[in-house]
Amino acid sequence: MKIQPAVLLFLVISLIHCTCLSHVISGLCLDDQRSLLLQFKNNLTFDTFISTKLISWNESTTPCCEWGGVTCDHHAHVIALNLNSDGIYGELDNSSSLFSLQHLQFLNLEGNTFHSSIPSKFNNLENLSYLNLAETGFVGEVPTENFQLTRLVTLDLSGSNNLKLDNSNLGKLVQNLTNIRNMYLDYVSISGEGNEWYNALLLLPHLQELSMQGCGLMGTFPPEIFQITTLSLIDISYNPELHGSFPDIPLNGSFHTISVAQTNFSGGLPLSIGNVVYLSSLDLSHCNFSGTIPTTLFQLRELNHVDLSYNKFIGAIPSFSKAKKLAHLDLSANGLNGSISSSAQFEGKQSLFYIDLSYNSVSGSIPSSLFLIPSLNIVVLSNNQFSTLEESTGVFSSKLETLDISYNNLSGSIPSFIFQLSGLSRLILGNNKLSWPLPIGALAQLENLRDLDLSFNKIDDVNVTHVVHSTFPQLFSLNLAHCNLKIFPGFLRYQSELYHLNLSYNQIQGALPSWIWRLGNLFYLDVSHNLLTNFEGPLPNLTHHERGFLRLQFNQLQGPIPVFSISASVADLSNNNFSGLIPTDIGYHMRITNYFSLANNNLDGPIPHSLCDASMLQVLDLSHNKISGEIPLCLMKLGENLGVLNLGSNKLTGHIPDTFPNSCALQTIVLDGNQLAGSLPKSLKHCTALEVLDVGRNQIVGSFPCFLSHISALRVLFLRNNKFHGPIGCAKDNSVWNMIQIVDVAFNNFGGELPVKWFRGWKMMMSNSGEAQSKVGNLGFQARPSDIYYPDSVTILTGKISTIIIIKGHEIELVKILTTFTSIDFSYNQFEGKLPKELMDFKALHLLNLSHNALSGQIPSSIGNMSQLESLDLSMNSLEGQIPTELANLNFLSVLNLSFNHLTGRIPTGTQLQSFEASSFEGNDGLYGPPLTKTPNPLPPSPEVPPCGSLACEVHWDLVSAEVGLVFGLGSIIVPLLFWKRWRMRYCQFLDKTLCRIFPQLCHEYERRGGQTYRVLVWRSVGFG
Repeated sequence: MKIQPAVLLFLVISLIHCTCLSHVISGLCLDDQRSLLLQFKNNLTFDTFISTKLISWNESTTPCCEWGGVTCDHHAHVIALNLNSDGIYGELDNSSSLFSLQHLQFLNLEGNTFHSSIPSKFNNLENLSYLNLAETGFVGEVPTENFQLTRLVTLDLSGSNNLKLDNSNLGKLVQNLTNIRNMYLDYVSISGEGNEWYNALLLLPHLQELSMQGCGLMGTFPPEIFQITTLSLIDISYNPELHGSFPDIPLNGSFHTISVAQTNFSGGLPLSIGNVVYLSSLDLSHCNFSGTIPTTLFQLRELNHVDLSYNKFIGAIPSFSKAKKLAHLDLSANGLNGSISSSAQFEGKQSLFYIDLSYNSVSGSIPSSLFLIPSLNIVVLSNNQFSTLEESTGVFSSKLETLDISYNNLSGSIPSFIFQLSGLSRLILGNNKLSWPLPIGALAQLENLRDLDLSFNKIDDVNVTHVVHSTFPQLFSLNLAHCNLKIFPGFLRYQSELYHLNLSYNQIQGALPSWIWRLGNLFYLDVSHNLLTNFEGPLPNLTHHERGFLRLQFNQLQGPIPVFSISASVADLSNNNFSGLIPTDIGYHMRITNYFSLANNNLDGPIPHSLCDASMLQVLDLSHNKISGEIPLCLMKLGENLGVLNLGSNKLTGHIPDTFPNSCALQTIVLDGNQLAGSLPKSLKHCTALEVLDVGRNQIVGSFPCFLSHISALRVLFLRNNKFHGPIGCAKDNSVWNMIQIVDVAFNNFGGELPVKWFRGWKMMMSNSGEAQSKVGNLGFQARPSDIYYPDSVTILTGKISTIIIIKGHEIELVKILTTFTSIDFSYNQFEGKLPKELMDFKALHLLNLSHNALSGQIPSSIGNMSQLESLDLSMNSLEGQIPTELANLNFLSVLNLSFNHLTGRIPTGTQLQSFEASSFEGNDGLYGPPLTKTPNPLPPSPEVPPCGSLACEVHWDLVSAEVGLVFGLGSIIVPLLFWKRWRMRYCQFLDKTLCRIFPQLCHEYERRGGQTYRVLVWRSVGFG
């Protein structure tokens, strides 16, 4: 609740008035007033342990005018009730005797809980000038027709999230309150369109304070309201759909507070802001303001609080030396540059408490005079381009608690005065170019230090033998990531209060010390990306240790997996050399674990069934091991909470369990690179949030999975290298998968024509580059509440949530999948027909591979629409006609293969097509021009027939007919196989498929030789692991 000066004056006068007349009314209490108050109390429900006012209302004790929260006039009429936060709950309806207190002028019910609508009888209290119903739990529509309280000066309905006001009704409410001066409607839901209430506000002659935070306002806020000369406070923050801008502000304005934070206000800040001479607080944070910050702003001498963060302001920071009362300055997350003009900026700032200039491009020196301000408490200058921190002497602020100058270009050693900031509790210096031995002795002077971040700097020596450990501050958080460490800092073993420890990205070798487990408060441990090889000594019993984050990934740890109490929310042991079986009971210790990864180790054996008891798991990654056996049926039931399941690149056999729950929450499923057979389970259709499905490189059979067509969230589909067959597409679905961006069905037995109807629905591949760039991001999963991000990735053949796309024998690995990356691979199937024109509408497509099919017809000239195409492979088809000149307009094209078709004519010249090798065009007999021959291949001359001479010219055809037939019959088969690569490859494909049908043990695998990828037949015996 906001109490303005007028209300305070009213309360004071009322109390003085009552005190002066106490000799008149102390013994008086009008019977009707007492009776009405007691009825009001008896009809209320309140908590006697909380109440300090209602509980004192007792007929047998003091007169009613002396009861808690009650004020009377000199006639003993109740004129004020102040029952704020008195533990009242239940309903307040029209039958309440409250509405019979006709002399009531002041009513405060703030902070109680009424689970009912606002009674219409409030209109009976016609003398009411102050009404506070803030945070009272009233619900439903505000009865505007019953608020014709013409004497009302202050109305506060703020904080009642379940109250609603239609836009037009708000206009009526405002019109009825003709004497209103202060109106607070924060978080009342205001819906509908129209400017009735805006216009009504302009007609209120006495309006002084208007607060409408979080009301859901939409449309354009009328700039004229900022020109109302009586207004002193306006707060319309937290209305993200509200647009507007600042007009020129008149010289005689009365504003002391302006807040439009978290709205869609834009434009520049006018120079006339300097006319608001009484302005004390200005909050424009999280908007779209742009331009330079006017110099007139910081010439306002009453200015106390300025927040312009998260906008688009540019230019230099103006001088704020004249704003002597400035206490809070936040200019973070803009485009400000230049340097801090001079040390005089901070002289005379006796009130400055908080300064944040982070996430800009401010350069130059950080003035040491900043640290001489006696009131300074928080300094955040991170993510800039400061290069120097000035050394200085003097009396430095003892109140400074937080100093964050991380992510700058600071070099050299830390200035010594930093260690004289005796009140410092947070020192954040990470991500600079500082290089020095860790000043353990100097840090010991900062006895209040709790959080220390020196990460991504170069520290030479962090062992400690000369420091008295009892005098060294007990840290709460320590970050020494990427500090060139080679051993564990010795002083750490004495940090008994340490909660957060990050030593990642160093060169620490050897064993993980046993004393680290004895740090009883340690919740977050990150020693990833080091050279650790083992655990020191026998591990203590860790099954009851709580570790919120245990990050050991990217080391060289070996041996069996230790059974931690994965009371840890996050346990990442991936990318090590662990071997052996996964402990059978590991899941029993993972009751609160939501992120668990053993990926990229040498583990074997089955998946433990105990993992099914880890019901809180959101990410489970066991990929890139040698795990064998079948997938436990119960594992899929974790899908109610599980977001990522990655079992790829193992030796799993059997079928994929058909046990996905009805409330499946999985977003990523990776099962590629195993020996799974059978068909895709139909229960996958329950996973409606699925974004990534990768079952490539298995032995899965069946037709195209039409039962997934309703999953609109799907972005990545990999069915590569299985035994799927039949046409692609579903008869009943014409427009599905609007978000799909990567489709790989290569190396299957799909056939028929390309799915034209489905292409029409793949909107992500049609987006223009401007739209795509505005939405750029990475695919992945955010585990809650640990906030660990699991990135989806593609190996354009297989990897961590990875899949391989082969482009002309090359593998492309995408460690992260950009939301703008798009790819289609239909190669090595039996597709036929023409290239559909709908495919040419994919102007956002990056990779297209249709090679090794039976496509015919011409390459459409509209292929020039595919402006983002980087790789195109149409080889080994039956395409004919000329290469369209529009193909040469694809400026990003870096891989092209049109070989072994029936293309004819001249290759378009004077374009980048000549930059490709001749192999990109070979096998097209009618094609010529650079990089092939300059002219069409001439026909060889006919040989001359020698005369018969004395030899008989008669041929005995009856003798040679059999031989000729045999020779020509064999030649018609052998010669094409010897000299025509396309015939040879198709013959091999036909032979492979025939053998696979005859011998089920035969399957295709891929291997790398000489930088090329080859498909080979492999005989797999039953039970092969």
